[in-house]
Amino acid sequence: MKSFKETKASLMNLLLEVDSTPVLAAGGVVVGSVMAVQLFTSADPIGRCFTFWRQLSAHEKRLTSGESVNKSVDKYNELHSASTSTDERNEQYSSLVNSYYDLATVFYEWGWGSSFHFSYQYPAESFQHSIQRHEYQLAAHLGSRCLSDPSTHILDVGCGVGGPMRNLCHFVAAQITGITLNPYQVQRGNELNHKAGLSHRATSVQGDFMQLPFDNETFDGAYAIEATCHAPDRVACYKQIYDKLKPGAVFACYEWCLTDRFDPNNAEHVRMKRDIELGNGLPDITTTKVCWEALQAAGFEPVVEKDLALTPNVQVWYTPLLPSWNPLSQRFQFNWLGAILTNIMIYSLEFFWLAPKGTIKTQKVLQAGGFALRDAGKEGLFTAMYLMVGRKPSK
Repeated sequence: MKSFKETKASLMNLLLEVDSTPVLAAGGVVVGSVMAVQLFTSADPIGRCFTFWRQLSAHEKRLTSGESVNKSVDKYNELHSASTSTDERNEQYSSLVNSYYDLATVFYEWGWGSSFHFSYQYPAESFQHSIQRHEYQLAAHLGSRCLSDPSTHILDVGCGVGGPMRNLCHFVAAQITGITLNPYQVQRGNELNHKAGLSHRATSVQGDFMQLPFDNETFDGAYAIEATCHAPDRVACYKQIYDKLKPGAVFACYEWCLTDRFDPNNAEHVRMKRDIELGNGLPDITTTKVCWEALQAAGFEPVVEKDLALTPNVQVWYTPLLPSWNPLSQRFQFNWLGAILTNIMIYSLEFFWLAPKGTIKTQKVLQAGGFALRDAGKEGLFTAMYLMVGRKPSK
């Protein structure tokens, strides 16, 4: 661990490397804009920053490993090192995914919201509205009974901190149970469910979707939103979901996939794939063809498959990862100045012991993953919204 003097010297060197004039000017604009939003809108950026700080301050106490953030991020990076094969990562997927979300969840919730997924946007549609609409469109595939009958029960496969299930409680009549591997996400999800007054309808439980802890034929529908990409075996994962559904029930899913444009012999394509895996806790990324065939191999009757990334006349799904000079936009962090200011902020939090050591390492892993998603999306090599819908045959 670095000494106080070494840490201080690192921070000062970082600051000295930057031309202070544009940074100070931009900093003034950012502060003024934030205060205007705080005073005249309901966005509450200062409150969100305090929440982020409180969560970071208690971060190490929540780690599944019981180790420091610094050691945890080093172990996570080791799982993605050149010496670790895809087969080894698949074998250790539970540890890989848990370590990733131990580190990433606080950043996701602060910078993205409680729904950890992408969406395309229609003209004049806000980011948050597009996220909700994307969820509603998926749930609509589950059928009219789940939408209207409060006695029905839906499974959210890989629920994160429960943003989609809480949104869907305003769209469907069903009870919703979400499952996630990460214990902190369970605690945080149920805390937010309670805060939203939805504990009677939405519940998060801890478990592995490769071994779902429910009786067979329990659920009237199931959905997964950019979650089963963490599975080491798609057929086995989909078969678990299939077994827990009642006959005639529907499973609807948004998958992360490589497209036909991915070339495994192209070094740049392979680099982007690896950076996506590293920055997003994935053991391996597979293709749309493999996922669609796996759904049917698990027993589902095919209903719909479509790459929604190809939807015309919309803002593309990776728009939030494109750089912007609007200091009120989350995209500000993806321009050179925003990246510097973000890193300075996190270095400062570490320097004053307001964030655990290793926080900046975590930020850099997530940042690299975001850049790779953006670049692969631009090239059409990768989609974050491959829609698949399958039905379990009626008896």
